[in-house]
Formats: sequence, C-alpha cells, structure tokens
Amino acid sequence: MPKRRWLKRDVVIEQAAALANEAGSVTAVSLATLAQALQIRPPSLYNHVASLEDLHRGLALFGLRQLMVELRQASLGLVGREAILATASAYRRFVHAQPGIYPLTVRAPEPEETEATALSQELVQMLLLMMASLGLQGDDAIHAIRGLRAILHGFTSLETAAAYKIPLDQDESFYRLLNAYLDGLTQ
Repeated sequence: MPKRRWLKRDVVIEQAAALANEAGSVTAVSLATLAQALQIRPPSLYNHVASLEDLHRGLALFGLRQLMVELRQASLGLVGREAILATASAYRRFVHAQPGIYPLTVRAPEPEETEATALSQELVQMLLLMMASLGLQGDDAIHAIRGLRAILHGFTSLETAAAYKIPLDQDESFYRLLNAYLDGLTQ
C-alpha cells in the first residue's frame, strides 16, 4: 500500500465517524475496518490514534463539536420557549444525522478531556440562559435541563431504534412532548 502523507488524525476521525454513522453504531468500527477504509495497514493507524479507546475519545469530541455547531446555529437570536424548541429540533436532527457517534456524545467528559469539558460547559451555559429566560435559575434550572436532556435522549433513541411503529406523525409527538414539558416548567 502506498504511503498516505495526507493522513492526519482529523482525517482518521472523520472516516471513522462516517463508517460508524453508515453502520449506525460505533461498535461496527474496528481499527482493522478503519485501516481498510483508509487503504492503509492497521499498524499505520497508531501514528494517529493510540488505541480503539483513543479513537472513541476522538469520535466523542468530533461529535460534540458537530453538535455544538448545530445547536449554536439553531438557537442564535432566540430566547425562551422558542430557543428551547429550536435547540431540541437541532439536537434531534443531529441524532438522526450522526447515529453512530451520537452515543459517544452523551457521556460526561473526564476532567483531563479539556476541549470536551469546555464544550459540555458551553452547552450547559447555553441551556441555563434559556432556562433563565423562562424564569428558572439555580437548582431549578439544572433539574429542568436534566429533564430536557432525558426527553431528547429518550425520544431520539427510541426513534432511531425504529421503536415507533404506529403510523402517527412522530414530529407531532415530539413537539407535543416538548410543549407539555415546557408548560409544566412554566406553571
């Protein structure tokens, strides 16, 4: 196989993300399948990733970056309920577009994962501001964010697992659920 001087860590991570999303699961990506897709020998991957665990950390960071781009764009200039609904929709689109790497974005980063920690903190701050625009602050806002996260993760996980077979509009179900939750927060 010819040398791939163009190969860099970000190219390796992007290819792994594409493979995971195509398969619908990160477990479908091994170092051997990734090397094959990149047309390199498996040992050459170790110039860019230290291990499968390191690859997964890279994929989680890649996913968090992508997610934050989507959420920032969706919520730009919005406040309150409108901002939360737009953010929720962007989150849902991300899950559908990135089904293989999405599960890696859910876990809380370790303290030494500085960029992932910074992105997670930015997301929390963004949501705290949205909750503040609804009149929720402090612990009440954190509880509300946890509830919102549970709704988004639960609904999208069931949706991507094809768990909704009844022929009823899933968009409507999604927005009814969100609006019922938001109504409960503001009462």
